[in-house]
Amino acid sequence: MASAPGTPVRVRFCPSPTGNPHVGLVRTALFNWAFAKHHQGTLVFRIEDTDAARDSEESYTQLLDSMRWLGFDWDEGPEVGGPHAPYRQSQRMDLYKDVAAKLLDAGHAYRCYCSQEELDTRREAARAAGKPSGYDGHCRELTDAQVAEYKAQGREPIVRFRMPDETITFTDLVRGELTFTPENVPDYGIVRANGAPLYTLVNPVDDALMEITHVLRGEDLLSSTPRQIALYKALIELGVAQQIPSFGHLPYVMGEGNKKLSKRDPQSSLNLYRERGFLPEGLLNYLSLLGWSLSADQDVFTIDEMIAAFDIADVNPNPARFDLKKCEAINGDHIRMLDVKDFTERCRPWLQAPFAPWAPEAFDEAKWQAIAPHAQTRLKVLSEITDNVDFLFLPEPVEDEASWTKAMKEGSDALLRTAREKLEAADWTSAESLKEAVLAAGEAHGLKLGKAQAPVRVAVTGRTVGLPLFESLEVLGKEKTLARIDAALAKLAA
Repeated sequence: MASAPGTPVRVRFCPSPTGNPHVGLVRTALFNWAFAKHHQGTLVFRIEDTDAARDSEESYTQLLDSMRWLGFDWDEGPEVGGPHAPYRQSQRMDLYKDVAAKLLDAGHAYRCYCSQEELDTRREAARAAGKPSGYDGHCRELTDAQVAEYKAQGREPIVRFRMPDETITFTDLVRGELTFTPENVPDYGIVRANGAPLYTLVNPVDDALMEITHVLRGEDLLSSTPRQIALYKALIELGVAQQIPSFGHLPYVMGEGNKKLSKRDPQSSLNLYRERGFLPEGLLNYLSLLGWSLSADQDVFTIDEMIAAFDIADVNPNPARFDLKKCEAINGDHIRMLDVKDFTERCRPWLQAPFAPWAPEAFDEAKWQAIAPHAQTRLKVLSEITDNVDFLFLPEPVEDEASWTKAMKEGSDALLRTAREKLEAADWTSAESLKEAVLAAGEAHGLKLGKAQAPVRVAVTGRTVGLPLFESLEVLGKEKTLARIDAALAKLAA
């Protein structure tokens, strides 16, 4: 009884508030959001915060902030509300307790008194015999006397779901038809001994009560799907669920060494990308390529273009490798797609403390506005703007001995003197005039423009690479440019 064709799409994104959000989580959110938008459906944002030892209010706040920064909007959930509130599992405990009681009363679940030591012993014996090592059903049919004996020993039972003795087959939206035999899907726990419900219960129950039609989630959860399908059938029988949702399992995101990207990998942290100045549009564009593509020959596209084209059937089931360089390149493309005014404003955080090394009063808005269009053509991430424009706002260029040594070869002093002379006579309202001045200086010393401009760039900016040189000199101005060339000459003489 999967989702019926034509049923309004309802998907959910249900992270746990533990630690910093990571890119794998964002990719899952993106695919659910795009799927809902494509089908004019509903995205339910639900917080799975039943693990009191690991969940934190700080992480919860960070999750909401991250979703907003990425541009995701949700139709039901925290700060929005909806007909299935509350949307934090920690506030829904009575619902889970009620469902667990119904499952027990109907015989779909039972109390298991096995100790961890007993479970481990029997599992080892099963492995040694070459048999499946899952739960062996020891407590499935306990007599009243056995239950009384366990209670007399002070044992506190967990609640297990009784898996049906049947093969479970379903069609995965990404992977096609999948089959699981009974021996590979044993009975499983749904309530801890202390009465706290487990993920294995609360997740499907919430999906049922919130009428979720499609579950799009990571491949790591695939093995739990047959258990959830069996639970759904029981919930339908009990009148708790109306249907079994359609499932689609998204491919792994791989990191360095082709290992699954984990929350502990530095490059997986969403905060890292925010701090480096990735645009939400650029990051989401790249993350969409981890398992999906708009077309074979187009890697750069807008979110609206993705939404219009997104089809879960087009997701590739094979693992996708996270490539930071490609991510940066696509982000750079999105930076260049911005309106210049938008670009200048998005750079603001990196032009101020604590990122900017210059005094606040040294910042010159007119210079920033003049240089911004040239900077926009060069950046991969917004944080690069600080090093690219610091020569405009620092009293002296940065001291970079490696750049100095690389650029200041034998004869650089003579070249700089000629360049200074030509620049002093140039038209400072024209970058082209400044280029011609340095070109003429180079020709006077038998050098092409590339070789001639290197000492000038380092003398003025402190770096061997940066923004277009002649536009930079024009913005910096004649007086400061010549003064810095004089300072470089004095250093060479010393």
